[in-house]
Order: sequence, then C-alpha cells, then structure tokens
Amino acid sequence: MNYKIIKFEDIEYPSNLRYIYDPPRVLYCLGNISLLNNICIAIIGCRESSSYGNKVAKYFSNRLSQAGITVVSGLAHGIDGVAHKYSLNNIGRTIAVLGSGLDIVYPRENESLYNDILKNGGLIISEFPLGTKPLKENFPKRNRIVSGLSHGVLVVEAKRKSGTSITVDFALEQGRDVYVVPGNIDSENSEGTNELIKQGAYLVTNPNEILCKLKW
Repeated sequence: MNYKIIKFEDIEYPSNLRYIYDPPRVLYCLGNISLLNNICIAIIGCRESSSYGNKVAKYFSNRLSQAGITVVSGLAHGIDGVAHKYSLNNIGRTIAVLGSGLDIVYPRENESLYNDILKNGGLIISEFPLGTKPLKENFPKRNRIVSGLSHGVLVVEAKRKSGTSITVDFALEQGRDVYVVPGNIDSENSEGTNELIKQGAYLVTNPNEILCKLKW
C-alpha cells in the first residue's frame, strides 16, 4: 500500500485542521493529498437514509463538487456513501475519513466505493495506523476530523440521537457553519435535522446558498 504520512509540522498538513482542539498529530493518506487544503464542505447524515435523503445528498454533492468544492464524509452507509459517490467525477472530488487503518475498509460493503475514490482522484485519510480495527471509540475521533477539515458541515438527514449530532457538536466547537436541509415532519430521519434548524442552523434548500456563504 503506497500511502503517505503527513505530520502536524509538515507543510502539507491541512491548515483548517491545524487549529482545532486536539488536532491529529499524524495523518495517513492514500490518494490525492492536494485535496487537504482545498475549500471543503462535509456532507453527513443517516446511515439508514431514505430515498429523499439520498436524492438530496446526490443533488448537493454533485453541485458543490462541480463548483470546485471538495466533499468530505466518513465512508459510512447512507448519506456518506451517496455524498462520496456523486462528487467523484467532478472538479472538487472527495475525501473519506476512516475510523480504522487505511488497510481496513469499513463497512466492507463500501470497498468498491473506496476503490472508486482512489481511481477518480479522491483521497482517503485516517489518524489511525495500519491494522487499526474500526472500534466504536474511533468514530467520534474520526468525526472531529470530518468537521475540522471543512469550512462548513451540511446535514442532510439525522435522527434525534446519532453520530451526526456528534459531528455537529464538533463543528460548532470548531467555529464551522452548520447547514441543514429540512425534512418531513413525519420522518424519524428528520427529527434531528429539523431540531437543528430550530436551534439556529442555516436552513438550505439549494447548493447556491452554501456557495454564496463561501463567496464562491
């Protein structure tokens, strides 16, 4: 595996990540490391995403990446996977942040997506050395990198209590903008997103609203 190690003191280390609380001291990188210092937006949401959530994730990831924004997510089932997939063939491309070593694809069902990211000029990173298993405690650590790399975080679908809320908490702590797509009030997958809007997150229904906020 031809991976690169980027240390905190290296010039390639992403500037956004450098100034968060508890930044990773080392990043293991596989793929296009130039993406690390691009303008990035994280797209996150439910693992058990609905057809509505998948459609929204596809729309936003495709449009943002066409505009040159790099889409960051966690290679999970659902919204993460859709966000990666539909940003692959565009200018912005995508960064997948793992909660395991680079040599352990989790979930295993996303192995083809993992390979497609590398084939299409994307990047896969982890702070964990090779051989690290996808332990439960690794994923909050991963989530702080997802938000830390990004200039803002877009939440597509989220249940009231989920890993998505952990990433949002990190984003707010790091001073990142949080954008939320509203959802059906009858859907469990929208309880968390609609609550975030009530709490003051930016309600967005069009990718241009994010691009304008970035002055892109």
